Amino acid sequence: MLRRVHGALDDQLEAALEELPLFPLRGVVLFPGMALPLHVFEPRYRQMMRDALQSHRCLSVVHVPDRRADLRGNPPLCRVAGVGTIVEHEELPDGRFNLLLVGRARVRLEELPFVEPYRRARGRIVECTDAEVGPPDIAALRSAITSFTKVARRLDPSFDATIPDDLPLSAYADACAARLLLDATQRQRVLEAPCVAERVHIVTEVLTIQHHDLDLEVPAHDLN
Repeated sequence: MLRRVHGALDDQLEAALEELPLFPLRGVVLFPGMALPLHVFEPRYRQMMRDALQSHRCLSVVHVPDRRADLRGNPPLCRVAGVGTIVEHEELPDGRFNLLLVGRARVRLEELPFVEPYRRARGRIVECTDAEVGPPDIAALRSAITSFTKVARRLDPSFDATIPDDLPLSAYADACAARLLLDATQRQRVLEAPCVAERVHIVTEVLTIQHHDLDLEVPAHDLN
């Protein structure tokens, strides 16, 4: 049974930033508002979870960009990552963990000297810079979402990309990136983009490319 935890999350996040635990994962990019289920089995990361649960309950999931990197070591990491709070957890009898992490913010990382058994960094919250996003850009984003979703469902009828329409535009762009962009490198681009307008542009561009690529895989008789 997963156990839900509560607390003063803003205070916890602030406390975590001076020595933020790093959880490197290949192909995973954590966005603010994103719920990420994790199964933790490596001994060093089991200890990380225990330490986090006994203190601020925060950790940073960091994308490992090199697909050939050995995750058992200390591979190079992206400098911008998502920081999240453990909201549910279950420690199994053998010491493994199931947990649910919810993204809280983007952070720029300054890695600290290594202290066993896991990596840590000083985190600085990345604030969103405002830039006007006009109706044509929003319309282009929604059109790209519709086109990509339509062809994706032809290939996989169970494909579900429902994203609430009432989200603020920044959160909407993040949700699109998290749920619709297939390549972690492209999701990382969105995470690192400094303003909403750039995030909208990247998501629209990548969805258009994905739509084109998937369209080539759909049998001709399915296009009618």
